[in-house]
Amino acid sequence: MQERSPGYFPHIDGLRAIAVLAVILYHLKASWLPGGFTGVDVFFVISGFVVSASVDRLPAVGGWAGLARFYARRMRRIAPALVVCLLFTAMLSALLIPESWLSETSDKTGRMAFVGLSNWVLASTGNDYFSPRTEFNPYTHTWSLGVEEQFYLLFPLLFLAWAKGPRGRWVSLGLFGVAVAASLGYAVFRARQGGHEIDAFYLTTTRFWQLGAGVLLFQVLSLSGRFTPLTASPRGISWRSPLLLLSVGALGYGLWSARPGHSPWIDGLWPVLGTLGLLGLLQRAPGGWIGRALATTPMVTIGRLSYSLYLWHWPVFVLFRWTVGLEKVATGAAALLCVALLSWLSWRWVEQPLRHGGRWRISNARWVAVGVAVLVLGAGLQTALVKTQQYTSLSVVSRAPLDWYPYAKGLKKEIPDCRVRVSNVPVQGGQARLYERGQCPGRAASTRQLFVAGDSHALAYHEMLQRLAVLDGATIRLYGSGGCALVGLRAWQGPNPACDAYVRNVLEDIQARAQPGDVVLLAGLRLPRLSEQYTVFDIAQVRAEHLSAAADAGRRAEVASWIAQLTPMAGRGVHIVLEAPKPVLPAPPYRCSDVFNRHNPICVNGMTVPRSEIEQLRAPVLAGLQQVADALPGASIWDPMPLLCPGEQCLPTREGKPLFFDGDHLSGYGNRLLLPDFQAQLKRLEATAPAAAP
Repeated sequence: MQERSPGYFPHIDGLRAIAVLAVILYHLKASWLPGGFTGVDVFFVISGFVVSASVDRLPAVGGWAGLARFYARRMRRIAPALVVCLLFTAMLSALLIPESWLSETSDKTGRMAFVGLSNWVLASTGNDYFSPRTEFNPYTHTWSLGVEEQFYLLFPLLFLAWAKGPRGRWVSLGLFGVAVAASLGYAVFRARQGGHEIDAFYLTTTRFWQLGAGVLLFQVLSLSGRFTPLTASPRGISWRSPLLLLSVGALGYGLWSARPGHSPWIDGLWPVLGTLGLLGLLQRAPGGWIGRALATTPMVTIGRLSYSLYLWHWPVFVLFRWTVGLEKVATGAAALLCVALLSWLSWRWVEQPLRHGGRWRISNARWVAVGVAVLVLGAGLQTALVKTQQYTSLSVVSRAPLDWYPYAKGLKKEIPDCRVRVSNVPVQGGQARLYERGQCPGRAASTRQLFVAGDSHALAYHEMLQRLAVLDGATIRLYGSGGCALVGLRAWQGPNPACDAYVRNVLEDIQARAQPGDVVLLAGLRLPRLSEQYTVFDIAQVRAEHLSAAADAGRRAEVASWIAQLTPMAGRGVHIVLEAPKPVLPAPPYRCSDVFNRHNPICVNGMTVPRSEIEQLRAPVLAGLQQVADALPGASIWDPMPLLCPGEQCLPTREGKPLFFDGDHLSGYGNRLLLPDFQAQLKRLEATAPAAAP
């Protein structure tokens, strides 16, 4: 498999092998190689070095012809395997991955990956490379391809003068030197500035220096006449041995010790320096044990497959993570086997034929045009797969979206003569969602206002509130911020200044708008979670913390605080309704309800929980809520528990339909199930005259 062309250096493929194996090992289990993600930094340096050498090796061609040749070569190298991998990933994602918080940015990332902009998508959506949503996004790895593709757009402009003779070479060297210095300076600035770790990791502006460093190395070697390797004996390179060992040490140190949030600066510096050292020293004298080790057949083979391995390993790992899991030895081994097979097939039948095959003899300009067209077509096909997911998916979640998602998309068909207007209205520090009945002939409108405030559990009442706006004609304002429940009785877990500010703004807005007789529903997660969408909890520990003496003391203090905050509003005749805790499940139903995922490690605790256990968790919270309700005139408690858990076991479904989407948020069907009971609660309040203070 080892090529023998004059411009081929096997140790470069050996370095590629180290880079891709480091990345794969890190993604399989991060603790095995904590800094393995910096293998991408190694790739960047190699890419800058190799692309410079490949352009220099070709006969000089200027103007548009030179640009067309460069972009055609890059298109043949990158696009075919990328398009096949992205479409294959899109197809399997549509079949197996339902829409959720974990996957909400995946489709856009995949679509932009076709045009080399996925890194900007990830940066703009705030998806840290080490966050759960990134780990479950099958297109995350394309961020580095986006950086390279954007670099290749700039490369010819800075390298153009290189072919213009000695003077032009120094000009090109100077241009790259300035660009590298600017990029490195910007990376250092963002790192020291703080709060910009996500942007710094993904953006081309903070990564250019790594690719540019490879270009500068080639230019320096070429100008010094040291690019062409010599046939030196190991004795002839003895003076380089300490430098080679230092380079290996820097590379190994970076791959082992790099930390999340410190890349590309400063932890990305060590793999860059190590790679530069190895490339530079081995380029001059490839002998010695290090050069021979990098040039062994296994290393060269892996290096030549490195692009395909990098392309395929991440979507395979993510699809395993979504379905059968990746934690067990058997599933990890199966995933690696799939990666090896798909990578070889991609390299053999896609990458190599289109890169070197003689049957594709078309002009460079046409190669670029065809490549761009295929990329755009691929993005369109990916979009079509996403839009038709309801009809093609194997997941019960995607096939029954009206039952799983609380979006009320079936409301128009059920009540075709009525409309609900949903809009966002400003609130200090954020915004609220406003629900109003639109056109609806023959139905009386309520003059009552309903204010709903809380955390993501309040937002999960989206469908119930839309239906209520249509059926009752009430004007509804929904305030929601993740993790910020009002009267949550969980402040004992630690201070949260952002939530405190949110609560103040919400209460001020409601106080300014609410009139006597209006209703304020305070909804939220008041029990500890027994499961998360992406990790398994120690339920015994969670239960012990919730029922501890420290938690009881914290709840007592919080009860007094909330009574003081809500008394002015209740004293004006505003009805405050406190939502009693709903059941919490030990596993997320949307991840555990299909044949292909029900044995995932995330589902190990099952989706049912004894009602007695939930009542034990509810008892101290209900006692605190009752104290608040008793202290506020006109306040009451609304309890969804009897409808959501009527038997001895709290179940995830009722008559085959989901009550919950994940371990504690309501589904669309759960919203519809609770609506009549909440309407009855409102009618009971209507029968109570406003208790305005004298």
